[in-house]
Amino acid sequence: MKSEKISDAVVRRLPVYLRFLNELSLREVPTVSSQELGQKLDLNPAQIRKDLAYFGDFGRKGIGYDVSYLIEKIRQILNLDQQINVALVGAGNLGQALSNYNAYLKDNMKIVAVFDAAPSKIGSKINNIVVQPIDELVETVRALGIRIGIITVPHFEAQRVADQLVAAGIGAILNFAPTILKVPPEVRIHAADFTTDLLSLAYYLHDGKELTSNES
Repeated sequence: MKSEKISDAVVRRLPVYLRFLNELSLREVPTVSSQELGQKLDLNPAQIRKDLAYFGDFGRKGIGYDVSYLIEKIRQILNLDQQINVALVGAGNLGQALSNYNAYLKDNMKIVAVFDAAPSKIGSKINNIVVQPIDELVETVRALGIRIGIITVPHFEAQRVADQLVAAGIGAILNFAPTILKVPPEVRIHAADFTTDLLSLAYYLHDGKELTSNES
């Protein structure tokens, strides 16, 4: 791998490549070119080649990429060749949906613990995972070697939960709460804001009206 810093955009595209490559593998497609990847993923083939070249020389001129080999390499780059335990905090509707989806993933990243503060949820099961009280979070995270936390609590509780995850030694957080969290620089945080994404789509709905930059 090159010593230069890999941009976030490159890292975020790797799972997109992996997902499509897995589809090709299921169809027993042996090789794929950057041109074919670009057409299917609506990306510039040169960008795909550049992205992959950051991590090694995986393609062969005139042949393209060996699908199985590239899957293996991208999984290694994303650390998916090892078990990554995940904790989910917030057993509401969104948390339950994420846990249910996680049960069908055939990968090494798994939600292994779920926490909530509501007495009505504590002790219930989501895909055979018993919902634990929030005050057991730190101990459980450390005991299970959990490395990633998912936050699906109300915005006013999110920072407190993030603080507990950081105290437990979490290295990365996926935050679904509609608020900006403050964490130490060594902890990676990604925000998944459905509301912002949905509202931004409204910009593209012109309803037949032409938008200009000089409206009176």
